[in-house]
Amino acid sequence: MPTLNWIGKKAVINHDRDVPFHLLQEVPELSFGDRNSGNLLIQGDNLIALKSLLPYYAGRVKCIYIDPPYNTGNEGWVYNDNVNDPEIKAWINQVVGKEAEDLSRHDKWLCMMYPRLKLLRDFLRKDGSIWISIDDNEVTALRMVLDEIFGRNCFIACNVWQKRYSRENREAIGDVHEYVLTYCRDIDLFKNTRNKVPLTSEQAKVYKNPNNDPKGRWRTIPITAQAGHATPNQFYTIVTPSGRRFDPPAGNCWRFTEARYNELVSEGRIYFGKDGNSQPTTIRYLSEVPGVTPWTWWPSDEVGHTDSAKKEIIALFGENNLFDTPKPETLLQRIIHIASNPGDIVMDSYLGSGTTCAVAHKMGRQYIGIEMGEHCETHCAVRLKKVVEGEQGGVSKEQDWKGGGGFRYYRLGNPLFDEYGNVFGEVSFSDLAKHVFFSETGSPLPDGSDVSTPFIGAYEGRAIYLLYNGILKDRNPRNGNVLTREVLSYLPPFDGPKVVYGTGCRLSAMTLRAAQIEFKQIPYELKR
Repeated sequence: MPTLNWIGKKAVINHDRDVPFHLLQEVPELSFGDRNSGNLLIQGDNLIALKSLLPYYAGRVKCIYIDPPYNTGNEGWVYNDNVNDPEIKAWINQVVGKEAEDLSRHDKWLCMMYPRLKLLRDFLRKDGSIWISIDDNEVTALRMVLDEIFGRNCFIACNVWQKRYSRENREAIGDVHEYVLTYCRDIDLFKNTRNKVPLTSEQAKVYKNPNNDPKGRWRTIPITAQAGHATPNQFYTIVTPSGRRFDPPAGNCWRFTEARYNELVSEGRIYFGKDGNSQPTTIRYLSEVPGVTPWTWWPSDEVGHTDSAKKEIIALFGENNLFDTPKPETLLQRIIHIASNPGDIVMDSYLGSGTTCAVAHKMGRQYIGIEMGEHCETHCAVRLKKVVEGEQGGVSKEQDWKGGGGFRYYRLGNPLFDEYGNVFGEVSFSDLAKHVFFSETGSPLPDGSDVSTPFIGAYEGRAIYLLYNGILKDRNPRNGNVLTREVLSYLPPFDGPKVVYGTGCRLSAMTLRAAQIEFKQIPYELKR
């Protein structure tokens, strides 16, 4: 498979492994509503935030949407396009090294995106998908990078969003569209779990009710089919109420067996025309149509445009706001509807003005939103607070949104490990237990796990234990963190292989083998 190369790629291709885990610290005064709703708003560098969330959410997210910098070269844009932001420049110079002096803005953009996309992939469920807004500046490079990270066989679609409904006359050819690239973890699982989109009013026009049917509007569907795999009982003569006789046309059969056809007649599901004299068809009611298969053309009259998005932002924040190019709530509604169901987790690591979380909240999904700037507090949190209180903009009326729920607000705390590789002093047993379980299994600690004992969980037939911070209730936190015969006797039993993490071990190799224990020393054998 062809791959894309750029200056600095070697330095960032596995950089996601080197990003340190940090603690997440809640800011209670910025959290709002029901703090146990499962919704998170996180302020901080999304690379660090994503790495720190992995032990909790790896493999659990159903839908990811991101609206990353488009890299248009417009460095004066306040939000979303400044690849020369001081923090980004400092990160690139540190990670890439001397080569960074030769980077173009396209190299910088790719260096920034690659490790973040790798981390995002690890959050997706097996039936999950990622949706990325982008324009012509980087769509080609982004597709090649996504092919490399997800696999070309996991490409779903390059959806085209009509962002303008009026003509654009400033360029050689008017710019009226953007893209939403869509990839998944497993194409078959995605096909089997994605939702259809509702019919538009134009599509629904073919459903009428000329006979005042109490079941509502309906249309007819032919009952003929190609005869290639037909069975003998799909060939029979149909007699209409007027006495006219019909046989299947040449090369065709009836779609139903004669027995099933008679059942449909008795149910009133066969239509013979106004005079009861036409070739029969079946009746399909509008109420029975779950929707239509999504396609790649997303016109502005279906999913909104930039003008509607700006009006939504002005209604929320007034004329003076940071966001020149927000996305309309109807666009996010389309994505979230196709890719998830109520209760699923939706993630956005380039949250911007907070649209993704606002729409996910109104649609009954859980969400994780990450934004680096101060506007995470001044705009995103404010917007989500209004959603909880029942604001009626955007898709609120369509979703019958009345308010409710809540979210927790977090900032990035200290690293899990200090500069010498030791576990940071403020790390709790619960924090370290989640990290240990994830580093040992690659999966997050299951919800509801008991982290009040050294036994933190079992995975694929082996038990995982952690001796840390006086979990055995010793007065001195150092006591009980060393695996001794006495400590071994206090460990909750498990019939099978065991992995025990602790600061030291005084058991012989023979004793460990007899007890089916693999001992790993903290902090040296913890993956960082």
